[in-house]
Amino acid sequence: MDRFQNTRQPDWDWWGKLWPAPGETLRELGLESGDTVAEIGSGNGYFALPAARIVAPASVYALDIDESLLAELSHLADQQAIENVTVLTGDARKLSQHVPEPADVVLIANTFHGIDEPEAFVQQAFESLRSEGRFIIINWKDRPQETTRIAGEPRGPPTELRMSPEETERTVLDAAAFALEDTIELPPYHYALVFER
Repeated sequence: MDRFQNTRQPDWDWWGKLWPAPGETLRELGLESGDTVAEIGSGNGYFALPAARIVAPASVYALDIDESLLAELSHLADQQAIENVTVLTGDARKLSQHVPEPADVVLIANTFHGIDEPEAFVQQAFESLRSEGRFIIINWKDRPQETTRIAGEPRGPPTELRMSPEETERTVLDAAAFALEDTIELPPYHYALVFER
């Protein structure tokens, strides 16, 4: 299985500089109690764990291809007594085969730019959602990498992989029968698009 391009799990220190309040970000994107969530590329849980607190008692399905990161996520969930996260090892392009129930929200943060065959993934996101479910993409702005600095260092994907909101929207709408619901600025370096099934 090919890994996503130019994506690796950042350490929590700079993650915290970039996203100091991930739970607040998720609420801003419309996440609420009772939402069943499938997070793609969940890594070690920087968004999955606060999502689980928000949506409890509903489930968060955390999908990643890196078993070591998922093991870390499970350990952190145990430490924090979070019981509604289920880790899933697998390919996002086969999402509907991994998630055991239709989701209210499919979330992908910081990695959409690196998915091979994004159309196949978008179709799987569509198939994995309930009617009127939401597909949320958090993406790096299409700015030169040297201008997106965290703790003084250039961060994020290479410039050539970055996608404008318009490019992301076009990719999604060309692949499945979604409707764009909202575009949200996430300063300093991100935006989010919220689509409805």
